[in-house]
Amino acid sequence: MIKFLDLKNINLKYEKEFHDLLQTFLESGWYINGSMVEEFEDKYAKYCGAKHCIGVSNGLDALKLILRAYDIGPGDEVIVPSNTYIATILAITEVGATPVLVEPDLNTFNISLDSIKKVISNKTKGVMVVHLYGRVVSQIREIKDFCTENNLKLFEDAAQAHGAEIGEIKVGNFGDAAAFSFYPGKNLGALGDAGAITTNDTRINEKLKALRNYGSLKKYENIYKGYNHRLDEFQAGILTLKLGNLEEENKRRIELANRYISGITNERVKLPLKSLEKENVWHVFPILVEGRESFIEYLKQYEIETLIHYPIPPHKQKAYSELNYKHFPITEEIHKNILSLPISPVHSTEEIDTVIEVINKYKG
Repeated sequence: MIKFLDLKNINLKYEKEFHDLLQTFLESGWYINGSMVEEFEDKYAKYCGAKHCIGVSNGLDALKLILRAYDIGPGDEVIVPSNTYIATILAITEVGATPVLVEPDLNTFNISLDSIKKVISNKTKGVMVVHLYGRVVSQIREIKDFCTENNLKLFEDAAQAHGAEIGEIKVGNFGDAAAFSFYPGKNLGALGDAGAITTNDTRINEKLKALRNYGSLKKYENIYKGYNHRLDEFQAGILTLKLGNLEEENKRRIELANRYISGITNERVKLPLKSLEKENVWHVFPILVEGRESFIEYLKQYEIETLIHYPIPPHKQKAYSELNYKHFPITEEIHKNILSLPISPVHSTEEIDTVIEVINKYKG
């Protein structure tokens, strides 16, 4: 069996360090908002090249807190790609704002400047770009300039793109603020739910630290109507341990992705664009295949696991029945045909070569 994702194997090399960390954690007697959170925030901010990092409970809460911190709410519109994971949309509607969905570029799966320009209105308060599947939005600098010129906030959903960069600037350092998820399957994954926000805005940094902690910076004094969205102390320690290997593990993902791109020659399979080094850290390796279910069954015969990211676009979900009437043909084509192949730091070259060989024999 070639597993899609083997979390046990990914984390196995840290086994001794995890046990040592747990012992330190237990002996410290400090389990929330302690030194482990502070250490991770400092190191992750430096890694991203940002001034500030705020550890939070998960990626969705990170997105929501960013919008709250910038006073995005009822009557405001936020432009967002229509093919993103539903969490991006949930954060916008959670604060009472209106998501304005736009089509992605079919070649990159990411939002473009032209699509943003088509829907901007006097209600637009921000643009939420998504570095989907690990690929930096290629026009991020142009989008940033556009947002500045039009007095719009630029938010990054970087939940799948830890360490990706363009022009030697890492994601998390382009917009006014960026949200990260450390869900266990991410390139930098915790052993449970965890997230973070990066920003270069010192005022917003202080506001976010209060909002995540019941709206309080000083115990029992509440400045805002906040939440309990704190990063768990032990998970912060886990993330600090794993952060040191992120560059090496991303490099391995890039190697395997390049092997797929150069090796798969089956015309029935549309491959993702090859990117410059580090512009895509390949959280997943997405392909497009017509007749996807037959293709999945074919791979199962060879014990190759795959996943679909994602089978149903947000505007067709029951949760957003008010959007079900909308039609986004590019997005719907992507969600109908997309499939993710196995890719992770612990997949061997031989396993990837086996996947390539099997795919190239597929006749449909």
